Amino acid sequence: MTLSSASRFLAAAIVLGSLISTPQRAEADDVLVFAAASLKNALDSLVPGFERQSGQEVVISYAASSILARQIQQGAPADVYISANSDWMDVLQENRLIDAGSRVNLLGNGLVLIGGPTAVEIEGLSPQTDISAALSGGHLAMALVDAVPAGIYGKAALQNLGLWDSVQQQVAQTDNVRAALALVAAGAAPLGVVYRSDAQAEDRVRVVASFPANLHPEIVYPAAVTTQASAEAYAFLSYLQTDAAMAVFAEQGFALPGD
Repeated sequence: MTLSSASRFLAAAIVLGSLISTPQRAEADDVLVFAAASLKNALDSLVPGFERQSGQEVVISYAASSILARQIQQGAPADVYISANSDWMDVLQENRLIDAGSRVNLLGNGLVLIGGPTAVEIEGLSPQTDISAALSGGHLAMALVDAVPAGIYGKAALQNLGLWDSVQQQVAQTDNVRAALALVAAGAAPLGVVYRSDAQAEDRVRVVASFPANLHPEIVYPAAVTTQASAEAYAFLSYLQTDAAMAVFAEQGFALPGD
């Protein structure tokens, strides 16, 4: 990686860290929600409605599901946890840190390959697709491929296509999927692997190709109330399952239960 490209990656990582990864402080009576970074646009648009309806304030900290789960393990005072995969929720359930009875598979998603506005569309990903050539010496932006759900899904899809070995040396890993999105949006990486909903949320990128769902584990967003939460946390989780909330999620590219 050249000094100039390294600087751009570092700058983007710093910006995204300040916007997404740093947990926000909440007042004692706020509902503190720990949510996967890919949910930011949808939850930010839904929270005001709940606050008007309930009179209860909600504070959301966005980061990679893995980071948030570890923070809860270390005693962070989250009331609700929404993960981008089941494994991290399973860990917290095994640790008895969530109310298992409140756990629900809230949403699903799709996985896509994105590029800048002028990126050439790839018609059908296959083992013959030359992603390395499409990168033209640049980097493939992905969330951490061994820890963050979007990165795990993306690596699995590329492995099942037989393409991982040819691109892994060109992968630029980020702390969360929104940081990978930002690298492509800023022009610091020509291509990236993100969720369908992420691509829809950013005007500066376009979908180059979609990964068939059978190439990676099913993308599921489980949500649950933690064992230390108040009644208001249960109300917020119920609100996210209303028809009105589900319509917002669908508009932003998420799959709904049963889809």
